[in-house]
Amino acid sequence: MGSVRQIAQEIVDREGGYVNDPDDPGGATNFGVTIHTMRRLGLDLDRDGSITSEDVRRLTRGQAIEIFLEHYFTRPLIAELPAGLHATVFDMYVNAGANAVKILQQLLVDMGYTVAVDGALGPHSLAAARAAYRISPDDMVNSYGIARRNYYFRIADRRVASRKYARTRAGGKGGWIKRAEEFIAPRYHLTDDQFKARTRQWV
Repeated sequence: MGSVRQIAQEIVDREGGYVNDPDDPGGATNFGVTIHTMRRLGLDLDRDGSITSEDVRRLTRGQAIEIFLEHYFTRPLIAELPAGLHATVFDMYVNAGANAVKILQQLLVDMGYTVAVDGALGPHSLAAARAAYRISPDDMVNSYGIARRNYYFRIADRRVASRKYARTRAGGKGGWIKRAEEFIAPRYHLTDDQFKARTRQWV
């Protein structure tokens, strides 16, 4: 695994450039940074007194990397997790905010640890994550990736407009599913037949 900065650079590369998809609740986004994040951070890049899609367009790749390192890795305490979990949880935090931590916490609860599923990493969650990781690092990373994939499936089950992120028009794995599977061992990837069976009920 590369450095945390390398991980952030890879996240930016996955996210791509400017988009403003009406089906995406995040709204205008550039390099994975949403207009909501820019408003929260007060990033009025054109200095016109309001933060609009034009400010999102002006965001640079370097600025996005620094935002992710500070506000999506250091401040949420992902940096305090075992290093082997950094890439997958960091990437998910950029993609889904505090839900990335909730997925981890629910996984720990399912493993028998007593932690609150509140989306915030505190002493109990961190201690449980370290303990679980010590027992079986690979299983922990793979289990998180599978839980993340299931999270995406549940969103697409509930929200028709989001299905295009989980399944391509041709019926194959969409960006969400491919992204989750980047962080799990190939033996846990869904086969094409398994994926089609899982999504068969979608219109």
